[in-house]
Amino acid sequence: MAGGRHRYAVKVEWAGNLGPGTSSYRAYSRNHEITAEGKPAIAGSSDAAFRGDASRWNPEDILVSALSACHMLSYLHLCAVSGIVVEAYADAASGEMEETADGGGRFTAAVLRPRVTISAGDPGLARALHEKAHHLCFIASSVDFPVTCEPEVALSPTSTKETA
Repeated sequence: MAGGRHRYAVKVEWAGNLGPGTSSYRAYSRNHEITAEGKPAIAGSSDAAFRGDASRWNPEDILVSALSACHMLSYLHLCAVSGIVVEAYADAASGEMEETADGGGRFTAAVLRPRVTISAGDPGLARALHEKAHHLCFIASSVDFPVTCEPEVALSPTSTKETA
């Protein structure tokens, strides 16, 4: 619904009290669970560099994945309404965060690297739609660091056109 307001509600619950709570920096786990009504839970922690559990999702992973997923969903929509038939889409996205002297930090950049396979439509248009998708992405429009896109578009083996 264009122009409408949307609300999102999640619950983040710390599961890391190992007994003494936060009595010291090493006394607690960073593990937590992210839930939302009707959805499976996400096992979270901090980055392993900050004493987190590397087998669980950290906020930085989730931010980069949100940028990637939002771009993909915007892109697939644009392809569907532009006569581009996407058969496969995979993104090897990455982000870079810099710590500050006061113990904080911020993301300085993210790069999306979508690899798209199409079976119909103009490969040049399929490649160009990534720029429009970037501008439509709610998440990319909400962050204050550069998000760049390095797309590749290939035709499926059943297509007779060239790779873009």
